[in-house]
Amino acid sequence: MEKENGKYAWTVTVGTKGQIVIPKQARELFKIQPGDQLIVLGDAERGIAIPPKESFEFWFTQALGKEDRR
Repeated sequence: MEKENGKYAWTVTVGTKGQIVIPKQARELFKIQPGDQLIVLGDAERGIAIPPKESFEFWFTQALGKEDRR
């Protein structure tokens, strides 16, 4: 479901093994292919986020409160 300003929301179901299926529209929009690696970030108050692995350094420095050194 598309929201204003390019924001999206989907629902997923967690299977018995803890697996989720990323909806087809999301996979196409974000160009997620079989074998791609994603990271799962968690915040006890805000929930989880699943950004692409390539953004790990950015999110790691954000989580630690360090400035970006690129």
